[in-house]
Amino acid sequence: MKLRYSAASPFARKVVIAGHVLGLAERIDLVGNEEDPGDAIRSRNPLNKIPMLLTDDGQAIFDSRVILEFLDHLAGGGRIIPTSPDARFKTLTLQALADGISEAAVLIVYEGRYRDKEHYSPRWISHQQVKIDKALDFLETQSPGAAVDVGTIALACALGFLDLRAGGAWRASHPKLVAWLDGFSGKVPSFKQTVAES
Repeated sequence: MKLRYSAASPFARKVVIAGHVLGLAERIDLVGNEEDPGDAIRSRNPLNKIPMLLTDDGQAIFDSRVILEFLDHLAGGGRIIPTSPDARFKTLTLQALADGISEAAVLIVYEGRYRDKEHYSPRWISHQQVKIDKALDFLETQSPGAAVDVGTIALACALGFLDLRAGGAWRASHPKLVAWLDGFSGKVPSFKQTVAES
């Protein structure tokens, strides 16, 4: 299988970590994100987004949530996505919340990277930051738990992205989340192994 990814993407990182957790990492070749619009792998996703997984039989699977479901299925099912309804929907909801943090943080980065300075919108940045802050405050009072699943993997990657792109400013006011992330990192070696340099 081939995974089109960027090391800095929290969405791609969660797929890589899940591959390790599920014992599938050796079956997945990591392919850097080419900017060439004619790139054969990139052209398989009409949204032109990463991550995207090309299966052994050439099927293109995206986005990260669907890829994680595919990998869990490939590993026998019920490994990182619980099968019992209560646990399943709790885990999927945590993943949605964590992905929302990542999405808002990515939009803040893109505002500075892709928008001309004269069109830069502090109001838009503030709108995204409020989402992040509210989600983090909620998670500070609701322990994500000790399981290693799609929810906790997504959350760890979201927090890691905030460390990478926002200097870890979240840490000062969220000590329980910091402790939780330290615990997760200790249990899941691939979390440290996938830290992006920039």
